[in-house]
Amino acid sequence: MKFTEEHSEVRRTMAQIIEKEINPYVEQWEEEGIFPAHDLFKKLGNLGLLGISKPVEYGGLGLDYSFEALVAEELGAIHCGSIPMAVGVQTNMATPALARFGSHELRDEFLTPAIAGDQVASIAVSEPGAGSDVAAIKTEARKDGDDYVINGSKMWITNSTQADFLCVLANTSDDAKHINKSLIIVPTNTPGVEVSPRLNKLGMRSSDTAQIFFDDVRVPQRYRIGAEGQGFTMQMQQFQEERLFCVGSMLKTLDLCVSETADYCYERKAFGKPLLDNQYLHYRLAELQTETEIVRAAFYQAVEQYVGGEDVTKLASMLKLKTGRLAREVTDGCLQFWGGMGYMWDNKVSRFYRDSRLMSIGGGADEVMLGIICKYLGLLPGQRKSGQKRG
Repeated sequence: MKFTEEHSEVRRTMAQIIEKEINPYVEQWEEEGIFPAHDLFKKLGNLGLLGISKPVEYGGLGLDYSFEALVAEELGAIHCGSIPMAVGVQTNMATPALARFGSHELRDEFLTPAIAGDQVASIAVSEPGAGSDVAAIKTEARKDGDDYVINGSKMWITNSTQADFLCVLANTSDDAKHINKSLIIVPTNTPGVEVSPRLNKLGMRSSDTAQIFFDDVRVPQRYRIGAEGQGFTMQMQQFQEERLFCVGSMLKTLDLCVSETADYCYERKAFGKPLLDNQYLHYRLAELQTETEIVRAAFYQAVEQYVGGEDVTKLASMLKLKTGRLAREVTDGCLQFWGGMGYMWDNKVSRFYRDSRLMSIGGGADEVMLGIICKYLGLLPGQRKSGQKRG
C-alpha cells in the first residue's frame, strides 16, 4: 500500500495529540475507571480526526479508509487499550451505517455533532443472551403511530455512561431473524433509557462500559437508519470496519510490548549479564516482532482492497482471529520476560495483557471468525461436494 505525504500528516497529527493530550493522563484515567470522553473527543473533532472518511457536508474530511486505518494504527501507541477502543466506537462502529444510509436530517442531527466531537456515540448491539450471535437479539421496537416504542436491554456497551446517543439494533417486525432488524438512533436522554453503573472489567479499565435498559422508550421512526429490516445487513457491514479498526489499533501496541521488553531486559542483569544477551530471549522477541509485521502487511492489504471496493469479510475475519491470538502470545511472552515486575498492576505490558484479551471476544469471538472463514472457504457441512474446488 502506497502512503502519501497527506497520509503522513494525518498520522503525525494523531501522534502529537496522543503525546500531549492522552498518554500523560492514562495512569489517572485508569485509576479513576473512566476518561473524559467529551473533552477528549472535542479535541479530536477539532482536528478532523473523528470524521476522516465521513462526508464533507457533515464536517468530515471525505478521505478514503486508508487514512482511517493509519489513525487506528497510531492509536495503538496509547498506553492503554481503552482509549483506542472508545475512539473506534465513535468512528468505526456507531457511525458508519449512519454516514452511509442515514437520511440527510438524521445525519445532520447526529453525525455532524459526532464528527465535531460535540456528542459521544455508542453502538448498542450485544445483549446478555446475544453477544456474537447478533441474529438472536431480543430488544424490540414496535410501531406506534409515527414512533417506535423500544423495550429490551443491551450489555457491554462501550462509552455508554457518557454517550449522547446510541445506535441500537432492534427487532422491528416478526419476519425471519435476518430481515426483521433495524438500526435506530436513540438519544440517551430519552425517557425510559436507563444506564447501569459502570461494569467492573478485567481490562480496558478507563473505558466506561455498562448495561442499558429500554423501558417503553419512544423515538420517532425518522430516527431509523435506512430501510426497515435492513439493520442486520448494515450491522454486518459495520463489523468489517470495526474488525479492521481493532486489528490496526493493536499493531503499535504489540510493537510497544516488544520494544519495552527489550529495553527492560537490556537493563536487567541476571547471572552477571543482561537478560537480553540470552539467545532464547532475543530470538523470541525477534520472532514476535516478525509475526506482528506479517499481520501489519496483511492489514495493509485488506485496507487497500476495502478502499478498492472489494469484499474483505474473509480477510478481515482472518486478521481479527490472528491478531487476537497473536496479542495473547506477544503480551504473555513479553510479560514472562519481565519476571516479577511483569506481574505488577501498573506495568504497561501487564495492562496490555489484560486489555488485549478482549480482542478475541469483542466484535465477534474467535469461534465466530472461524465460522465465517470456513463459510468463505466452503468448509461448512453441506457446502463441499466431491471433486469441487473452492478459491
